[in-house]
Amino acid sequence: MKIQYVSICPTSLANELDCYALTPELLAATGARYSRNNEGLDAIVSKIDFSNTDKSVDGIFKMVDYGHASIADMAPVALFIDDITLYAAYFLWTLSPTAGGQECSTRYIKMDSSNVASTDDLGIYDEYEQQYDLYVAKSFNYYEEALKLWTKIGELHPELTKIPSSLINSESDKDKKQVARMMRNFAFDRARVYLPVSTLTGVMMIQSARAWANLSAHLQSHNLKELNLIGKEIEEKLKIGAPRLVRHCKSTDAIKSYYDREFELWLSDYDLFNGTNLYAPPMTVTKKDLDFRTNRYSPFSSNLSRIPVKVSWSDMSFGEIRDLNRHRTGNKYCPFVPKGFYGAVDQLPNSDLPECNNLINMHKRFESTTWDAQNIMKSNSEYVYYTSLGHQYLFEHTTTADKFLYEMELRTGVGAHYKYAEHCHKALELWFHKYPQTKGIIFEGSAEPE
Repeated sequence: MKIQYVSICPTSLANELDCYALTPELLAATGARYSRNNEGLDAIVSKIDFSNTDKSVDGIFKMVDYGHASIADMAPVALFIDDITLYAAYFLWTLSPTAGGQECSTRYIKMDSSNVASTDDLGIYDEYEQQYDLYVAKSFNYYEEALKLWTKIGELHPELTKIPSSLINSESDKDKKQVARMMRNFAFDRARVYLPVSTLTGVMMIQSARAWANLSAHLQSHNLKELNLIGKEIEEKLKIGAPRLVRHCKSTDAIKSYYDREFELWLSDYDLFNGTNLYAPPMTVTKKDLDFRTNRYSPFSSNLSRIPVKVSWSDMSFGEIRDLNRHRTGNKYCPFVPKGFYGAVDQLPNSDLPECNNLINMHKRFESTTWDAQNIMKSNSEYVYYTSLGHQYLFEHTTTADKFLYEMELRTGVGAHYKYAEHCHKALELWFHKYPQTKGIIFEGSAEPE
């Protein structure tokens, strides 16, 4: 695991125009002055001793300890976090829903069996160590085989890929490259179900120093070794851009007790219902609240933003959860107790191809890993590393109607993963049942490849 702090430099034009350039903490301190006077930026900056910026910051940052944590929201920090597990990357986003950033995608990148966290990195020892190594080896064997089989099926049944025939039949070099990329993505999207969550990935995030400090405190309070190490390294890197905030990075008994309680809730909640559920109270919605929109990025009327919505799926695989978890609004809830395994066999053509039979048999053989992980869970919190992207969980998102509809439009649109698009289509069906007047004016997509 490697975390790098990245500073943000002024642009050439900013230098030309002689714009102010401030460190993250100095920016926060300067902004904080606005709550104490109305003298303006020039007057505030004139008081800064740029040969001793620490002195200028210290007086203001004392207020963080007196409840003015919002000051720390004005200190932006960018970190690149390399070589953490797919599970850890998911967990970071659960704690940082408003952060900007990106993650290496399992939908566009071929993963390698040599790029997996070791038992020592994860805190796995004793009798579970050999079981972990066997699980990783089995998962990647299946992943590699599934890639070959799905690639072949895409070649034999190009209609399954949804790639326009005009592109497939084109003689243009550019179009041929685009088709090859789309074909690779078609196979990646279906084979990734076998990737173990201990596969290493990379995450870049930019958020406030306050958010980083909160994230670090949570990670250091968790019982997984990997998360502890990430939290400690974030604390170290935060010293570069916002050293006065690191005292808020420490683990606390309150957060530790919170995670103990969450695990109790997981065990009681993970099997609450089957299928897709949607809660939204009856409220008056008319076409006028939607028909002025020109695309999925257009605003909704306030009638929509005032409707609370809770959508839940009982059988969503972790690969899709990782994508839907990235939506910024509201609250997401996922009892991380594996319930089954999704092997993408519902995507197979109605055919007796040997490739199809092989994939069906692979899925049947891999299903047992669900119960293996549940058994390990009883005595070892590292059970999460004995699961893959295809393992299924309950996933719930509580938000408002405007944000819900935007999420459904986006995740059924161009380039959407076929499986979370299916989940979103089901949620929209329930929405249209409650609000039939909105059908036909929602930008529901068909998950066509991009």
